[in-house]
Amino acid sequence: MSQHFSVRASATQQYQQGLKIAIEMVRQICSATEFNELIMGDKVVFVDFYATWCGPCKAISPFFAAMSEKFPGAEYIKVDVDEVPDVAEKAGIKAMPTFHAYKAGKKISELVGADPKKLEAMIAKHA
Repeated sequence: MSQHFSVRASATQQYQQGLKIAIEMVRQICSATEFNELIMGDKVVFVDFYATWCGPCKAISPFFAAMSEKFPGAEYIKVDVDEVPDVAEKAGIKAMPTFHAYKAGKKISELVGADPKKLEAMIAKHA
């Protein structure tokens, strides 16, 4: 029984370590300038517009981070709508979470809500 527990604990530790690495691959945006520079690049940029007080935002955040590992060819960024309200306003954010995909400065996709299946489908389509 202790060996079974050890294997389970090891698997849990590996999962947590992988999740930590994935979360570190998602960049927090602190200014409109930083946001604009990133979305103007050649790579597709997936954006998680969120608020710290938003329960569904907290729930889907680890999933968004995991997508950065599953589809590594794109950029993944987060925008706190309360910290960078000018970016959220310019992007037309009315509800959180909202996810956008940008390519060469143009929005190519949008998803409102915390639906993991729809989010993965959006990322898979554009990554």
